[in-house]
Amino acid sequence: MRLTRQTNYAIRILMYCAANRGALSRVPEIARSYGVSELFMFKILPPLVEAGLIETVRGRKGGLRLAKSADAITLYDVVSVTEESFTMADCFDPDGPDCPLIDGCALNRTLSKALNAFFDVLRAHTIADLTPSRPALRMLLAIDAEPLGAAATAA
Repeated sequence: MRLTRQTNYAIRILMYCAANRGALSRVPEIARSYGVSELFMFKILPPLVEAGLIETVRGRKGGLRLAKSADAITLYDVVSVTEESFTMADCFDPDGPDCPLIDGCALNRTLSKALNAFFDVLRAHTIADLTPSRPALRMLLAIDAEPLGAAATAA
């Protein structure tokens, strides 16, 4: 199984916000930290907002932050709203081909157990687990760095 790029960066957005200690984070800064486009970051936000994981503040001094504490957001919470399908084989897909073995198939049962084990691990880990060393993470993400153009504005 492979998670989508959207899920990967959704988790990274939440990690950034957690490292930012409740201060408003801005999409341009997050995108710059991870080396991706702002447009891509903006596309990821709606499901996170709808699921109550991120809250946005509009306006000139707006931004985004975690909607609840980092230890209350599991990786499963993120994956379940950013992934479209967990179909591991055609027999998991309701629109897939009919299989005469579906009711007694050991493959189907085994893959279901594997998928449930994967979900159990995601449920056991939170965004806080991914951000235990916030000062180091802040440095890696350049959260305390001066925004581009700020030095010129201050002069």
